Amino acid sequence: MAALVMVLNGPNLNLLGTREPEVYGAATLDDIAAALVNQGKALEIEVDLRQSNHEGHLIDWLHEAGGRGALAVILNAGAYTHTSIALRDAIKAIAVPVIEVHLSNPAAREQFRHRSHVSPVAAGVIQGFGAHGYALALDAAARMRQSDR
Repeated sequence: MAALVMVLNGPNLNLLGTREPEVYGAATLDDIAAALVNQGKALEIEVDLRQSNHEGHLIDWLHEAGGRGALAVILNAGAYTHTSIALRDAIKAIAVPVIEVHLSNPAAREQFRHRSHVSPVAAGVIQGFGAHGYALALDAAARMRQSDR
């Protein structure tokens, strides 16, 4: 049975490919999903990719990942990264490692993006590599599984 990795995307990520492509790149969320599903097959990992503009959905999905015994969660919380204590608390409440992903490098952007409420409770952070950051995160999840064996 393949291990499960949930890939959760927050607000405005449904607009990838059209929203500020100079910052976020030309890849759409569907492009990223297709690449991750293919990569997951090669790694024997089931990829469950979701997106919501609603904070509560992300929290519910984090809880679900914990209940389903997911190998990891890859989380691009979007702007909630910088504002949501509730997401931080949900990550702390589950026994699943969360890998924080950002398409851009928040440290090179506006000051308000420099603080992440997710990073202190994440297993790791990948930022600034565009859509490739998701592939790096899935590879990291697979390596975490290997280190558990």
